[in-house]
Amino acid sequence: MPSQCRTRFATLTALALGVLLAQGAARADEPTTQVKVTTNMGEFVIEVRSERAPLTAANFLRYVREGFYSGTLIHRVVPNFVIQAGGHDATTMKLKPTRENIFNESGDGLQNKRGAVGLARGDAPHSGNAQFYVNLVDNPDLDPVATRWGYAVFGKIVQGMDVIDRIGEVPTGAVGEFTKDAPLKLVIIQKMEIITPGTATVQTPIVTPVATPSHDTILSPK
Repeated sequence: MPSQCRTRFATLTALALGVLLAQGAARADEPTTQVKVTTNMGEFVIEVRSERAPLTAANFLRYVREGFYSGTLIHRVVPNFVIQAGGHDATTMKLKPTRENIFNESGDGLQNKRGAVGLARGDAPHSGNAQFYVNLVDNPDLDPVATRWGYAVFGKIVQGMDVIDRIGEVPTGAVGEFTKDAPLKLVIIQKMEIITPGTATVQTPIVTPVATPSHDTILSPK
């Protein structure tokens, strides 16, 4: 990244972080915060890297605290790429209203490796808000390069990667308004909660997903 871009990135990051801190969205004691995600296909734990991606982590944790993700879908599954979640209500299948978009922190040095968790976005570099994704494999094409922005990684799976892999293998196709990659049976985030690191015991239920309709694709590999 050219020096002028690095300077601008640092300046904008500092300004935006100041706003979030003023709102009480980020806390100094959360560099290794963990979030347990309970789905109808099992549980997994995300370790949030607030020290590397302060804006993105604070944004994600605010949605977790507010209960935003309870009853949302894992609405996109692409084998050998990513699973994506956190935007569509599991009952109505509609996109939930979100807060403001977040400045892109893809230059934080964290890479889109297998198990890394990042912020989904549209084509515009700073268009991410609530939706997130988990890398099923190493995806270097999602990392930034000198000529384009990447997708900001803000955490990693520390427990339950077997659940992620199982979700990554569900049958998918065209469902409702979705032309591809939608699970043919609903995969639902039942709740997400902040936990003390190292205290989670993840479980895998015997139940299988239940039926699907519609979703919106935000993350793309380019």
